[in-house]
Amino acid sequence: RGGRRLNAGRGAAASALRYTSPMRAAAVLALLIVLAGCAGTPPRPERSSAAITLGVRAAALADRLIGAPYRYGGSSPDGFDCSGLVVYVYRELGIALPRTAAEQRATLPRVPAQALAPGDLVFFSSPEDHVGIYLGGGEFVHAPGQGRGVERARLDSPYFLLGYAGGGHVAAP
Repeated sequence: RGGRRLNAGRGAAASALRYTSPMRAAAVLALLIVLAGCAGTPPRPERSSAAITLGVRAAALADRLIGAPYRYGGSSPDGFDCSGLVVYVYRELGIALPRTAAEQRATLPRVPAQALAPGDLVFFSSPEDHVGIYLGGGEFVHAPGQGRGVERARLDSPYFLLGYAGGGHVAAP
């Protein structure tokens, strides 16, 4: 009799602990994030004071453009798409960058997520190439799409966390 209760108790506990596929995926993702934090922080790439100043200026300019309208193919305050925002900000600072997010990602030196600094570019690939300008503190500025203007977003939001494809550094001339 006691064995039946014990088995029944185990069966109830086991069925209560069964996970659905989305729950498993969320649990695995949370575990990976926790383990990544335990791996330590890689050393920051060496950056000159000119590069630091350029990045801070780029982040500040991008931040001032929040609220500008979205326009496919746009690269001016009259309307930006994501890569047009990047091209505009860096052109204003005297740096020429390729026009598309894919070209920007292919051209720039990679930066690990833990070493991102203001002004670095953050790339995404869900479902298509996308780019933003990192501000610091886990935030970036981007032009998300039709019907939404230039805005701030967080790298740790689920949508961007899952689509994150890497960082890139724009060097000072």
